[in-house]
Amino acid sequence: MPERVASEVLSAMVGGMFSASALYPLEVLKTRMQAEAKPSSNPQEETVTNETSSTASNNASNNGDNNNDETESNSTTNEKQTLKNQYTHAATEGMSSYASLMYQHEGGIAPFYAGVGTSAVQSATEKALYFFAYTFLKNGYVNLTGSSNIGTISNLILGCMAEWTHLPVTLPIDCVTTAIQTDDKNRGAFVLLGNILSEKGIGGFYKGIQAYTVLCLKPAIQYTVYEQVKKIVLATRRVNRAAAAGGGRSSAIVVEDESLGAAEAFLLGMVARVVATMLTYPYLRAKVMLQSTYGNAKVKPTIPQMISEQFSEGGVWGLYQGIGPELTRGVFSAALMMMVKERIGVMVRALIDGREEQQKQLINNRGR
Repeated sequence: MPERVASEVLSAMVGGMFSASALYPLEVLKTRMQAEAKPSSNPQEETVTNETSSTASNNASNNGDNNNDETESNSTTNEKQTLKNQYTHAATEGMSSYASLMYQHEGGIAPFYAGVGTSAVQSATEKALYFFAYTFLKNGYVNLTGSSNIGTISNLILGCMAEWTHLPVTLPIDCVTTAIQTDDKNRGAFVLLGNILSEKGIGGFYKGIQAYTVLCLKPAIQYTVYEQVKKIVLATRRVNRAAAAGGGRSSAIVVEDESLGAAEAFLLGMVARVVATMLTYPYLRAKVMLQSTYGNAKVKPTIPQMISEQFSEGGVWGLYQGIGPELTRGVFSAALMMMVKERIGVMVRALIDGREEQQKQLINNRGR
């Protein structure tokens, strides 16, 4: 039993790290687009207002040097505001527009990989802890009920419980990763970590945790859909192979029957992630905004208030702003992770079964 748990944890950890690193630019795009607030109706509108105010202030001033300083300062502010408005408008247009703007104004591809190491650690830790807890809870459920057939509702409950077990560790890493991705001053992870700790204390690392009352359902839904469909696929495969082989099966076939092929795992992982993402995305965006846009606000709205505000300002699209890169990244990330996890799981189980077979043979030889 411990070997099986270790197999699940190791394969999930490697799969999570690989998928997070391979698709990290989409993660950056997703987070940046989610964090953008509603833009003004015209990207130049606020700039024109600022310029008018600046001109009036300059005309009222009698000091030429001060006028020049104010003009330069206001010009810089106006340029930043114009660029900010361009980013917020690009977020509503789609990820290609936003990515083009980032590439043009932020120095090429470097910003798309800011924080990739932190994200890889977070993903590996999250997946390892989740699957450790999920496998442990699932085995406990089987031992208590005496049945290996776990229903959909039971799977969802076990998945939610497993999700909450890793949050004390992974949410602070997620908070730092989000800060790196949305920081316009390009400060490092340790600087941002120190800022969060000095400004907000330990509680600053758990901004947005209330969103997980719903977000805990995301992996639960994803892996429940995956496990339930996988169970059907494997059961059908066993019946077909048993009928073809006439009942005799080797241990190699047993191991293979307990796993999906690479293409099967990839496609099933994609479908499961789409279902989970569409159902929980508004809460995911609210969590990111709470960690970034409202990060330093003295009075922060609740998650339901933020969702209501997003809906009133942008309708359904306001709730799903940034869904493009989230679906693209999430779908391929889940598909890659499950594919790698299944393949590594097969290898680890084969090694475990081979070792157990050798031990049995050694015991039999001693008995003779």
